[in-house]
Amino acid sequence: MLPEFFEFYNPTKVVYGIGIARDFRAELDVLGIEKYFIISDQVINDLGLVEKVKKGLIDAGIRITGIFLDVPPNSEIKTVSSCAEQAKASGAEGLIAIGGGSVIDTAKATNILICKGGDLIEDHSGVHLLTEPLMPLVVIPTTAGTGSEVTTVSVIYDEENKVKIPFTDKFLLPDIAVLDPEMTSSMPPKITASTGMDALTHAIEAFVGVQWSPFSDIFAIGATELIFKNIIKATENGDDLEARGAMLVASNMAGTAFSHSMVGCVHAMAHAVGGLYHVPHGVANAILLPHGMEYNFEEIKEKLMRLAPAVNEDISGCSADDAARKIIAAIRKLTGRLNEMGALSLRLRDAGVPEDGLPEAADAAVADGSSWFNPREVVAEEILTHMKNAY
Repeated sequence: MLPEFFEFYNPTKVVYGIGIARDFRAELDVLGIEKYFIISDQVINDLGLVEKVKKGLIDAGIRITGIFLDVPPNSEIKTVSSCAEQAKASGAEGLIAIGGGSVIDTAKATNILICKGGDLIEDHSGVHLLTEPLMPLVVIPTTAGTGSEVTTVSVIYDEENKVKIPFTDKFLLPDIAVLDPEMTSSMPPKITASTGMDALTHAIEAFVGVQWSPFSDIFAIGATELIFKNIIKATENGDDLEARGAMLVASNMAGTAFSHSMVGCVHAMAHAVGGLYHVPHGVANAILLPHGMEYNFEEIKEKLMRLAPAVNEDISGCSADDAARKIIAAIRKLTGRLNEMGALSLRLRDAGVPEDGLPEAADAAVADGSSWFNPREVVAEEILTHMKNAY
């Protein structure tokens, strides 16, 4: 059965290869510009990854007009404003983002301010408000989780109101995504695990989302299978470039899936505890994923059965209820293994969320835009029960 209507739009060119981040001039030629401003963070810079990319670009005749390294783990409005001011003053014709989700989201939001000006929140927050393309954006992810290199979304933290503000528009899609496993090999186990679970959450929520299509389903299933086969190996051995590469591709596929099908209550809860208590996004998603699936159980159980091969579960002869429970159990087994490795928390209390803060977080989850796309209505009292179960 097909949905009554769906659309699929994926203009970002994706290039993959070990070591490709050192030389991708041929991909830049199609953009027709020579002056780029680099956006990254201090950790990535200290690892030598910015210099690796910069050297390759300069050797290829590309001019770097400046570098911004002050992106925090959860990018803020003031960060975007400062970055946009510096990038615009540098005379850049395009942007290159080197980093994880916060860096990439900063670059997307920076691109809005450079090209459109105004106030980021008052003038640009919302859905599909842009009317024309922004300047070229090239993204080199250094984590395998957000998939932001192929999504229409940028999420920026509003420090004054303690909420994460989403910006969604097709013109936020990067022009080129450069996937190089070498750029993720320095990720420590905890970051590898949490970002990988972030990607898995994208895949599963996109798969059961109300805006699903045959296209988003294929990407979501493929991403789920790659993650289940490779996240343990990538977490155990950061130098396993095959596993690293598989996780990068999985993150990219999951990003493509949820950019079309969107996410639901798991992300709504994760955004809430992230905004209120600064729980890292991947950690929050990892903790809350099985609980969100249980919240949606009746609406998603039959579709979850299709994920059985991807999570290596035999559901022969199982009812829909039993099969779906086996899928959820497989996810708990995976996060349990990562927890045993010391790479992942399993409870909200372990991530710094106070028990008396759960009601406020539940209310914030209901108000979060991700709840609009959940398979069932997100009700504060009921979602609070599941957040308590995750505590």
